[in-house]
Amino acid sequence: MRRQILGAMAVSAVALCISFAAEAKSTLVYCSEGSPEGFGPQLYDSGTTLDVVRPVFNRLVEIKFGTTDPVPSLAEKWDISDDGLTYTFHLRPGVKFQNTKAFKPTRALNADDVVFSFNRMVDKSNPYHDVNGGSYAYFEGMGMPDTIKSVEKVDDMTVKVTLTHPEAPFISEVAMEWASILSKEYADHLEKAGKKEQIDQIPVGTGPYTFVDYQKDAVIRYKANPDYWRGKQKISDLVFAITKDPAVRKAKVVAGECDIMAFPAAADLDALKADPKLVVKEQEGLNIAYLTMNATVKPFDNKVVRQAINMAINKDAIIKAEYLGGAVPAKNTLPPTIWGYNDKVEAYPYDPDKAKSMLEGAGVKDLAVDLWYQPVSRPYNLDGKKMGELMQADLAKVGIKANLVTFDWGEYLKRLHAGEAPMAQIGWTGDIGDPDNFLYLHGCGGTGKPPGQNNEKWCNNDYDALLKEAKETADVQKRTELYAKAEQLIHDEAAVVPIVHSVVYMVMSKNVEGYVMDPLGFHNFEGVGKQ
Repeated sequence: MRRQILGAMAVSAVALCISFAAEAKSTLVYCSEGSPEGFGPQLYDSGTTLDVVRPVFNRLVEIKFGTTDPVPSLAEKWDISDDGLTYTFHLRPGVKFQNTKAFKPTRALNADDVVFSFNRMVDKSNPYHDVNGGSYAYFEGMGMPDTIKSVEKVDDMTVKVTLTHPEAPFISEVAMEWASILSKEYADHLEKAGKKEQIDQIPVGTGPYTFVDYQKDAVIRYKANPDYWRGKQKISDLVFAITKDPAVRKAKVVAGECDIMAFPAAADLDALKADPKLVVKEQEGLNIAYLTMNATVKPFDNKVVRQAINMAINKDAIIKAEYLGGAVPAKNTLPPTIWGYNDKVEAYPYDPDKAKSMLEGAGVKDLAVDLWYQPVSRPYNLDGKKMGELMQADLAKVGIKANLVTFDWGEYLKRLHAGEAPMAQIGWTGDIGDPDNFLYLHGCGGTGKPPGQNNEKWCNNDYDALLKEAKETADVQKRTELYAKAEQLIHDEAAVVPIVHSVVYMVMSKNVEGYVMDPLGFHNFEGVGKQ
């Protein structure tokens, strides 16, 4: 009898191990670096937030994983008029929206969804335009309000987008997260229920994973979308374990509590590479870390002051201390890994003595100023506080007393976009392989009113004119010449302090299969599995 009981126990133990193994293989845990601002792809522009909406949504066009090449997605194909002003998108039939506990779609994707998604941002009379603040920094920062004239339904499966002017990178631009396609039926359902705000809190899209729940500052859960048009995912449960401290992220991935981790500390890389259970992937980042100086407030409205601060920051010391060599000093707002980079621009030298003399000549003495540092790890800035301390020491050498300040990431971005920061760290990783995606962040479109993404609030009509002309021609050589002039101008005006272009590292278990590093800095989990 005892032998039979022991045998039954052994079978149960084996079954339990098999169950745990199956569960482990069906769940992927990603240790992310911070909490999202929300779950609305149209409202936000930080990579931290866009990473969490990416599993839920698709766009008409998407960028092929691991490249900067646009490919068809919810639009099977498109036509462009000879004058470059009309884009006609032909939608993919049979694409289903996701189910939630409170919403069951009754129809597949159609033109109404596309028109609604764009017109929420374009049309101020749209019932959802002002929902959850109605601030579309990403959309506005790319100049879309002045670019898109109308978005119209031709028939159930065809949408026509008319532009105000030719826009060379437009197909790639509609692959950005702001162009994610929402469900018009879901929006109508929420409006009827008096819960419109939930459109950006409980997202519904057509993507590979369905949003399940979010515990603030702790975890985000997703389930594989059983009706996904490209096929059900290998992973049933996707979990974002929000882990702000890179040391804790490291401990979790080493212990097997996370399958993938973002943004390891440079000091941990050797140990992580030596761990036989792990793989460390790396690539040059299509990115830039830079320091803003608010050009609308004194003394940063003076070009000489901005030039002096460019000469006060020791970029090589930052690279050595924060990145341990895993970065290169920046002299342009474009990274050298993208076409259009102007290598003829001469970097401001590190010269604190000259910087101090220039500041004194501009009447700046004993200046005290708040310097904002980023509270989360980003691919271009692994440790905002450490960078802030190094900048603080550099500025002290030229007579500027910098007080280090930070906020929760969402609040940081909100205040920065609003122009509250006198000096602040920020950066960018390209969304598409086009120079305009970087350079337009610093323009005002000729309006003199900087959009939210223009964090330094510097406006220059000549700069705007160069970007406008470049966007309106398809001639790559001509565009390159215009962008070279724009880079020289923003350098001469010292609108920002370019700091570094970093190498990007991703750490993962050797059991992870199919994860492709994205040159655009996104984390894609579609098609990822585990052994």
